[in-house]
Amino acid sequence: MNYRRLGKTDLHVSEVSLGTWQVGGRWGSGFDHQNAEQILRQAIADGVNFIDTADVYEAGESEIAVGRLVNQSSEEIYIATKCGRRISPQISEAYTPSILRKHVEDSLGRLQVERIDLIQLHCPPTEVYYRPEIFGLFEDLQREGKIRHLGVSVERVEEGIKAIEYANVTTVQIIYNLFRQRPADYFFDLAAARDVGVIVRVPLASGLLTGTYHKDTTFLDGDHRHGNRDGEWFDKGETFAGVPYELGLEAVSRIKALFPELPNLAPLALRWILLRDEVSCIIPGVSKMSQLDSNLNDSQGIKIGSDQLAELDHIYESLIKAHVHQLW
Repeated sequence: MNYRRLGKTDLHVSEVSLGTWQVGGRWGSGFDHQNAEQILRQAIADGVNFIDTADVYEAGESEIAVGRLVNQSSEEIYIATKCGRRISPQISEAYTPSILRKHVEDSLGRLQVERIDLIQLHCPPTEVYYRPEIFGLFEDLQREGKIRHLGVSVERVEEGIKAIEYANVTTVQIIYNLFRQRPADYFFDLAAARDVGVIVRVPLASGLLTGTYHKDTTFLDGDHRHGNRDGEWFDKGETFAGVPYELGLEAVSRIKALFPELPNLAPLALRWILLRDEVSCIIPGVSKMSQLDSNLNDSQGIKIGSDQLAELDHIYESLIKAHVHQLW
């Protein structure tokens, strides 16, 4: 495992870390604590030292599982969690320092820790980024010893740009992958100049970039890949990175032709992201052990030639860009 500095924090984190939205099993299948424990234990054994969760993942069950395993481990493991998505309705006026403080304190209880290494505002409405009192709350929590660092998870590049105007924002979690390349236009340079850590989420476009899906693939009713393709549940950019499913399949077929030796494109997609020095880590989610092994081990030996990189750029420019680039 390779490690990278997480921006202006004092943390060095595994470049391939772990997202836990589906660590308890496939989306829509309920939360299996035994499955979560198996995945978390193996990830730590393989060198993962940064685990990302959220208070809304399976109604807090993900936080409970992460906290239990981290507290049992003899290794130093950094926990990142998120707050804000429990607020309903999701409007700026509903975000208050007192409500967010309560959510952070609830997470401390579920995680069974005295201090959270990285607390992140979880994709709040854009207007929240223009409210200094919200960001001031986290300065208070830091002084109280309840959080170590503050970050944000954003839907749009513009939100990340606004967020890092606040000096206490140390990281930005953002979607970046072969199908969502706009952060590299400007945001990465700005983040690097301000020494802000970049955590890449949705690196496999909800699994589409594994190359294992086809037009007849089915998803469970509770799976956002089934019910959120047009943004019925939340921002549609969270599902397949906002790419229309059939178009994504066409692009994936062209990527497969470039790398015929790869039965699974996930290692390639992750290695492509890690070519960017501005990226601190990626947090692919897994629901079973085989996915963990693919993400952590198979990606290490992937080599991408200059001609292949050029063709990957062409696939994005010719097929994908018009559908996503200016939306997020």
